[in-house]
Amino acid sequence: MRVFAISCRPLRLMTAALALGVFLPLATPLTAQVSSFARSMAEAASEDEVVAAFYRNRNYQTLWTGPQDQARRNALLTAFAGASLHGLPTDRYDAAALTARFAAAVTEGDVGRLEVDLTRAFLAYGRDLQSGVLEPHKVDAGILREPVRVDPALLLAGVQTLDTAGFLRDLAPKAPEYARLMKEKLRLEGLIATGETPTYVAGKLQPGDSGPQVVALRDRLAELGFLGRTATQDYDRLIVSAVQRFQLDQGLNADGVAGESTVDALNMSAQDRLQSVVVAMERLRWFGDTPRGARHIWVNQPDFTAKIIDDGYVTFQTRVVIGKNVPDQRSPEFSDEMEYMVVNPSWGVPRSIIVKEYLPLLQQNPNAVGHLQVVDSRGRVVPRGSVNFAAYSAGSFPFGLRQPPSDGNALGKVKFMFPNPNNIYLHDTPTKNLFANEVRAYSHGCIRLGDPMDFAYTLMAPQSDDPKAEFQADLDTGRETNVSFDTHIPVHLVYFTAWPTPKGGIAYRRDVYGRDGRIFEALQQAGVVLDGVQG
Repeated sequence: MRVFAISCRPLRLMTAALALGVFLPLATPLTAQVSSFARSMAEAASEDEVVAAFYRNRNYQTLWTGPQDQARRNALLTAFAGASLHGLPTDRYDAAALTARFAAAVTEGDVGRLEVDLTRAFLAYGRDLQSGVLEPHKVDAGILREPVRVDPALLLAGVQTLDTAGFLRDLAPKAPEYARLMKEKLRLEGLIATGETPTYVAGKLQPGDSGPQVVALRDRLAELGFLGRTATQDYDRLIVSAVQRFQLDQGLNADGVAGESTVDALNMSAQDRLQSVVVAMERLRWFGDTPRGARHIWVNQPDFTAKIIDDGYVTFQTRVVIGKNVPDQRSPEFSDEMEYMVVNPSWGVPRSIIVKEYLPLLQQNPNAVGHLQVVDSRGRVVPRGSVNFAAYSAGSFPFGLRQPPSDGNALGKVKFMFPNPNNIYLHDTPTKNLFANEVRAYSHGCIRLGDPMDFAYTLMAPQSDDPKAEFQADLDTGRETNVSFDTHIPVHLVYFTAWPTPKGGIAYRRDVYGRDGRIFEALQQAGVVLDGVQG
């Protein structure tokens, strides 16, 4: 195999060399020509100081386009070609277009620009795969998660290792859920590609029904893997059991009745499920490889659950109520650390609630909302008779409102604190009836727990021989009491409408706030295309 130096040889020789993948700017006496190659690279990299500095430090030696770079280049182009497996915008690092440019390059400038463009494509790919395509807060103001963006210089240093293919593979999130979502993505794309139409279930069905609609329900449950082979046309015990398994898998009330929400979930298309999976993969990329914590709390808002997870296993789970689906009340997404809990908490009414809901009532009747104390900026109780509520506007009202500890306190008997700028926490509630509903979005943003006492006992267990008795002793005082956790516990408020189950499947949930829809639209605008799905 011959190696061609950069020169003014006929263009056909340059084309032939590039087609063979053996182009290399060798050191020759033709320094002006070598300088021309370096100059083309420097000009191409001038808009990006990291890339420019990288090539300056290498004395403009190639990373991708020389004959010694062939294995690295092949690994990169192979990774680009497989970008769609991750739900990434393949046109951003188009392997076919870059390969075509190799064949078409005829001048030193062509190759220099191609070298730099390959590096830029690599950096875009590395960034997208490692920490996500999108900036979360730009898609939805309620997503407060900040992806950890790796320094491009570190990516460039890493890709120079001998095992380039392994380095590129390792950029993807290590979380086991990512690989399982990726597998589900491939399965759904294969299902869509067959063109098969899933069985459609119509109307509300319940035990005792019979006929064609029950047959459709039977067939759909079989398609989804919740029912084995059966020829029944009756809504019998087999159907009831299968419906219940499906309902449990989907986070629905497992009453065995195929009501509206159950039928909607059964009729969810493969394309809708695929979109949820692709969005979930992007969300996991935002997490990157930041440890969740050996013990951590996982609140998945569309699932309406809070879980305590120890070494990968769920050791406690409870239902939750999340924020209403209205502006300024949707629960945000972020991670923090739980530091302490407050037994017999008082409730300091958030400013937004004071001025929007309570101040108008107090202006009409100073004795309204009598369960709340009026307090000054130092937390001292102010007699209502000394305040002319009508003299203040929402912007000028100088007082706060507080509900002292009581059986009817809005925070119940305990709240769990992970201090954050958003004033979000987990807490008990006197409104227990809401936990019976399937869709539980009623709060002003904080997370209400269905079983707060057991939640507290579980969190206290590592630092107490008798957490229940210790908690009860604090509770019996009736006084507001802070109980610190010896070890801070990571808390993750997340939003996954597709998530792997312990049994190996994927559970799907409603897009309660429409956030996944907005994320998917943003991914499409960035260039993400679902394989097998017609636009």
